[in-house]
Amino acid sequence: MPPGVVLFVCVENACRSLMAEAMFNADPPPGWTATSAGTKPAARANPRTSSMLGEIGLVAPAHAPQLLTREMVDSAGVRVTMGCLDDVSCPARLKGAELRDWSLPDPAALDDAEFRQVRDRIAALVRGLCTELGAADPAARKRLRSVPR
Repeated sequence: MPPGVVLFVCVENACRSLMAEAMFNADPPPGWTATSAGTKPAARANPRTSSMLGEIGLVAPAHAPQLLTREMVDSAGVRVTMGCLDDVSCPARLKGAELRDWSLPDPAALDDAEFRQVRDRIAALVRGLCTELGAADPAARKRLRSVPR
């Protein structure tokens, strides 16, 4: 069985979704991986994305911002939007899919402190998602039950 895929989506795939992908793939639940894409991808990642990830010991994904495709949407087990579910930035093909929206501001125009706040919020949300997906795995549930409280 192929691993489960989490798809992180934002407009440009230059900040939020790239950070979420990097964070998820740094320590994914067993059988899961993540990718990211944008509805209107930027030519390149925001330069602060790499440095902000570097501050917490992570590396940005190697791929450039990429266009969201129907295949990505259809093959993902979990779809997460970063807060871009308006008619202009979110194509109709995504609105019909089951998804979660994290309602995060775009950090591109924010100062460094606010950018870090968005990054840290993404980290907390990704940790929660990893816990949720790991707990859905029977082997992970058994491991969690064996952890002393």
